[in-house]
Amino acid sequence: MKTLLLSALLLTGLRAAAITPPDTTATGPGKTAAAAGRSARPWYRPTHLALQTGGGLGMVATGAGYEYAKGHIDTDILIGYVPKHYAGSTLSLASLKFLYSPFRLPVGEKFQVTPLTVGAYFSYTHGTINDELKGQYASDYYWFSTDTRYGPLLGSRVTFLAPPIAATGQPRKISFYYELGSNDLYLASYLNNRNGGLGFGQLLTLALGLKADF
Repeated sequence: MKTLLLSALLLTGLRAAAITPPDTTATGPGKTAAAAGRSARPWYRPTHLALQTGGGLGMVATGAGYEYAKGHIDTDILIGYVPKHYAGSTLSLASLKFLYSPFRLPVGEKFQVTPLTVGAYFSYTHGTINDELKGQYASDYYWFSTDTRYGPLLGSRVTFLAPPIAATGQPRKISFYYELGSNDLYLASYLNNRNGGLGFGQLLTLALGLKADF
């Protein structure tokens, strides 16, 4: 009786194995390595490096960032630098950017265009002249902060789809981007001084940069 029962179970198992479709999601060309690369990346490890100039975040700013929602959302952390020759004192800036890209357009097999990127940023500047001496000015002399700025961003990017990393199969992208931005001080000055204040073009900053996956 036991022999018949074991035989029946063995036949049932073989039949189930025969009719179960193979798992092609992990065995396709290059997919095993890519899946392994994604699962091996710690949650805290950035997905890309960034380098930019301008945008009110430093003459040169560099840092790293993260991608979410299948690449539609970016968070970048940048450290910027302005030499004393251009600012009266040496400035170092720490910035945080949040960017959203609603859609991407493929251009051939190797390029993508992201026509629209919108977002916001926050930055803190260390080394401003007016912060060097305590008590130099009355507490209400400046109605605005001299070291923190925040504002909107609007831009676009072109992405080159580089060959994946051989060891992990992780896809790579190299992107060139531009961003037009403004900040709370510029906007407040414009709105409060419509006659003889800042012109509309003076509200904007321009940033040019590169992002590379790693």
